[in-house]
Amino acid sequence: MQGLNPKINKKLVLKDLKKKFNCNGCIVEDPDHGDIVQLQGDQRKQIATFLLEAKISKKALIKVHGS
Repeated sequence: MQGLNPKINKKLVLKDLKKKFNCNGCIVEDPDHGDIVQLQGDQRKQIATFLLEAKISKKALIKVHGS
């Protein structure tokens, strides 16, 4: 997951995602794309749902790759 608002605490989002989806993950710093939240397993659809439910992003702004 990339492109989150810089004001959002990505560590807290990662902590919530790991707990909710029962998986491991980390934050990778990329010079081109900024901070990227990575989770183990295929969590693409669940992350999109989480972002909508937590009101972190709007549906029009979420793009799920590879589905």
